[in-house]
Amino acid sequence: MKITSTSCICPVLVCLCFVQRCYGTTHHGSIRGTRNQTKHIEGETEVHHRPKRGWVWNQFFVLEEHMGPDPQYVGKLHSNSDKGDGSVKYILTGEGAGTIFIIDDTTGDIHSTKSLDREQKTHYVLHAQAIDRRTNKPLEPESEFIIKVQDINDNAPKFTDGPYIVTVPEMSDMGTSVLQVTATDADDPTYGNSARVVYSILQGQPYFSVDPKTEHYQLYVPESAQVGSAVGKIKANDADTGSNADMTYSIINGDGVGIFSISTDKETREGILSLKKPLNYEKKKSYTLNIEGANTHLDFRFSHLGPFKDATMLKIIVGDVDEPPLFSMPSYVMEVYENAKIGTVVGTVLAQDPDSANSLVRYFIDYNAEDDRLFNIDANTGTIKTTKVLDREETPWYNITVAASENDNPSLLSHVTVGIRVLDVNDNPPELAREYDIVVCENSKPGQVIHTISATDKDDFANGPRFNFFLDEHLSINPNFTLKDNEDNTASILTRRRRFSRTIQDVYYLPIMISDGGIPSLSSSSTLTIRVCACERDGRVRTCHAEAFLSSAGLSTGALIAILLCVVILLAIVVLFITLRRSKKEPLIISEEDVRENVVTYDDEGGGEEDTEAFDITALRNPSAAEELKYRRDIRPEVKLTPRHQTLSTLESIDVQEFIKQRLAEADLDPSVPPYDSLQTYAYEGQRSEAGSISSLDSATTQSDQDYQYLGDWGPEFKTLAELYGEIESERTT
Repeated sequence: MKITSTSCICPVLVCLCFVQRCYGTTHHGSIRGTRNQTKHIEGETEVHHRPKRGWVWNQFFVLEEHMGPDPQYVGKLHSNSDKGDGSVKYILTGEGAGTIFIIDDTTGDIHSTKSLDREQKTHYVLHAQAIDRRTNKPLEPESEFIIKVQDINDNAPKFTDGPYIVTVPEMSDMGTSVLQVTATDADDPTYGNSARVVYSILQGQPYFSVDPKTEHYQLYVPESAQVGSAVGKIKANDADTGSNADMTYSIINGDGVGIFSISTDKETREGILSLKKPLNYEKKKSYTLNIEGANTHLDFRFSHLGPFKDATMLKIIVGDVDEPPLFSMPSYVMEVYENAKIGTVVGTVLAQDPDSANSLVRYFIDYNAEDDRLFNIDANTGTIKTTKVLDREETPWYNITVAASENDNPSLLSHVTVGIRVLDVNDNPPELAREYDIVVCENSKPGQVIHTISATDKDDFANGPRFNFFLDEHLSINPNFTLKDNEDNTASILTRRRRFSRTIQDVYYLPIMISDGGIPSLSSSSTLTIRVCACERDGRVRTCHAEAFLSSAGLSTGALIAILLCVVILLAIVVLFITLRRSKKEPLIISEEDVRENVVTYDDEGGGEEDTEAFDITALRNPSAAEELKYRRDIRPEVKLTPRHQTLSTLESIDVQEFIKQRLAEADLDPSVPPYDSLQTYAYEGQRSEAGSISSLDSATTQSDQDYQYLGDWGPEFKTLAELYGEIESERTT
């Protein structure tokens, strides 16, 4: 059987089964808060409180389609600083301020001057400011609030499609599903029952009916909802109780399957709808989901009464939310040359309002308090310019943060990082890499390399190496040294002549020039100091000029003074030691306990036969020469004895033996001498001696049969003696 359009198209009224949140009538109770900052989140008004503010106002709602002759009262602003004397002035800014909404600057009362349509705009964001009327200084920080347009039932439901043409097989069972229709209502689904749709059949009864279990659910979700957050709830009714009423929810199809997910709350038996991906009102304004609820505990005895599950359609409407501007790039990199004039353009950033309103955007640089403000930005175009001359060698890179906000809602900000690279300009000449201590040896040869130098440049690599080294052409040729460019950013110092002398000149100076590879090239001049030093054959420095040596050693004045002081102290110790040693009298006798004959050692050498001052030579010739007692010369006697004078005849007639005994007795009785024997020397041999002279002075002339060849066997210590007697023996043989 074919059903025609006149007999099967049935207007239907559907009853709304899901309401996210409902609001009652307008609240007029005064709300006091230290700062009330309202935000429109998921179709509701939330009030956040922050301390140290003094605002007081009512809930701000305004009915749409107001037709009264007088402006509609919206609410009242009040500050704790307002004492009622008119000194406080209230200022209102933001969306519709001054055109749609006006404020009494003395009382803070807000009125709406125009009829509003919630379906065109659901809310308005405004800012309130309380200032001192005399000084125009703010008494409270600026506060943001929202005026929500309250819905009235001024829109009839509409079918999304139609007319509908369907066919149904003849002899179909009762309850066979023929068609599912959908109608929507433009009124607010979150407030009251204005958007609640009920389906009914006006024609076609009793052949067709609307199944009330297939009612249509509608959910409003703002595009600002966070991924992973719960955006709505749905619940299916079950007449059973206990575990027989337990159920689970699932999404079986629809264009929002990849955007939303559903889970089951076992306590409340509700389906929790969550967001899987972010929403964008400008790209897609609505989604449709088919949600199924099924019992989890089935009794097969009653399976014929099943299927113990049900499905419904959920339409999700994406709400437009005022979003901050969106930059065209996640970050920017710009370049500018150093030494550029103030006001040079660095680059431009671009941000746009992603909302359909496409509000104008303003830009500014987010500086910290300690930042040096080297750049500024055009608030309207986003063009960044320099405010100071930049130096790459000081700072080669800058990072700044640019913020963008909408003109209609300055509180919504977005930020982007801008990196600015400072490009190099050849503005620094090259210079020697360090201070060089150059030494030339006195025995140097012509053409000998005595040192290698290098250069450095503060500029970038493109404006630095390669370096060129050369001598100043305007100066006369240096006869002593020359310069060779090694073409690897180094240069060698060479000698021009042979041999240098420190006594003639100990320091030479060599002016040189260095240029870089930049465009245009820059050059600088330097003077090398060359010291003349005495060197070993292998080139090691042995000594240099004293002044140059000290300066090259890098000793400070304090160190030199300390060294000199140590030298003076050392010399004083040496002098003191020598003085003490000279003043100490060393005994001529080795030991007082040794009663044997002692050898008195003198370290002075006699003057030979010509020396008649050192001793009385007559005492060695004849005892009669000793006319008086001679005192010992090795010690100073403490008691002087009276000299005994003897006549010449007595001395001549005395016997030698008697003379010796007499001298020994005098020595024993002398209290000034030590109690040990001393050496007495007598050269007189006496008279009538039968022995001849024992002197060896004339022994060389006598013949001897002694063989001295055995001296050669005594070792190297007697080598000289053996050679001496060997020569004597050879002379005798000759």
